[in-house]
Amino acid sequence: MPEVVVAKARVGKFNKNAARRVRVAGKIPAVLYGAGHDPVAVEVDPKQISRILFSETGHNTIFDVQIDGGGSAAKAMIVDWQREPIKDMLIHIDLKRIALDKLLKVNVRVKLMGVPAGVKTAGGILDQVMREVEIECLPTDIPNHIDVDVSGMNLFDVLRVKDLPHSDKITYLDEEDATVAHVVAIREETPAVVEAEVGATAGTPAEPEVAKKGKTDAAPADAAAAKKPEGGAKK
Repeated sequence: MPEVVVAKARVGKFNKNAARRVRVAGKIPAVLYGAGHDPVAVEVDPKQISRILFSETGHNTIFDVQIDGGGSAAKAMIVDWQREPIKDMLIHIDLKRIALDKLLKVNVRVKLMGVPAGVKTAGGILDQVMREVEIECLPTDIPNHIDVDVSGMNLFDVLRVKDLPHSDKITYLDEEDATVAHVVAIREETPAVVEAEVGATAGTPAEPEVAKKGKTDAAPADAAAAKKPEGGAKK
């Protein structure tokens, strides 16, 4: 049974001060739009929204929104949210009405399963480039995440969008050749580079002789300068 989010319609002004008063009262301002309906400013329970965002399906969760005194509930999803950067508290939510019989574009998390052979036997590293992929499907066919077994990947193997599990219910919208993950080698400094650095250091001309020359040339001048005061005293 889908979760029911009870929303209260907001009235009056919708400026920053009004939004602050909503948050002080323990709610967060939100807007509900989509499916051919006019946008409606509402306020919702932040704890309930957080529970949905941290659930298995996350922001792709489909739930019912019931507006107080607004008739029947509407199917909706969270399409955008804002958090206060210091306290990490929700401060605003965008809710979108959806039709269960119309295709929807959403981002779904890619979950890599297993340890690649290239990591076990060749000392490589599994680097996941894309954490999410964009798909198109009916709202009821949105997967929680896309699982991919990577245990067969060897060193320098690449997992691309075209290699992800396909079905007749979802369509991938990212480029087919886009890299999702790959097994890379750990870069180490080669002996040739070390030798080149040592050679460059050995070939650097020494400067101590130049420094000694400077000191030797400066000595007579210093001595002459030191004698001048004595001559002045005799006069």
